[in-house]
Amino acid sequence: MELWLFIGALAAVYLLPGPDMLLVLQTGSLQGHARALATAAGLAMARGVHVALAALGLATLFATAPWTFDAVRYAGGAYLAWIGLQLFRSPAVTPDIEPGRPSVPAAGLRRGLLTNLLNPKSLLFCSVLLPQFVHPGEGAVLLQFALLGGLLVGIGLLFDAGYATLGAALQRWFAGSPLRARLQRWTFGSLMIAFALRLAA
Repeated sequence: MELWLFIGALAAVYLLPGPDMLLVLQTGSLQGHARALATAAGLAMARGVHVALAALGLATLFATAPWTFDAVRYAGGAYLAWIGLQLFRSPAVTPDIEPGRPSVPAAGLRRGLLTNLLNPKSLLFCSVLLPQFVHPGEGAVLLQFALLGGLLVGIGLLFDAGYATLGAALQRWFAGSPLRARLQRWTFGSLMIAFALRLAA
């Protein structure tokens, strides 16, 4: 029963609009499905790191030394703002593979990894949620942490893959109109900067 509660909580969180969802949608609608999937993989890797850090109790450092939380928070806000500004300057639509030039998923992977790693709230989320479903009397704590963390990462990846597919579908719609493409860039860029300000505040 508790496992389904945990899965339900994760689904509710991943359905809420946030910088991760926006990043995958934006990447899919601007640069195609392959780059968006790479971004989703980067987000999954970052969540895995957050799960490991939460298991090690690193979130306690944020509580005992608030300046470390602020440092990561400001860095994350600055990175999201930089992404938003880049969107304003980007071409309307960049296809998955340009003629004569291979796709570069590494850029999407790196962007997803940094976006989530530089968001200290993701670490705090793992640190708050996971221990509620870990019971020392029911087996090895680290094993329970690993299993729940694997679910957190896997379910997040499934949701992000869906957002990547949706973003790729939007790419075709945006490509049909220069006005829609321009609106796309300004909307995603503005939202990303808004998330940056929210994180920094």
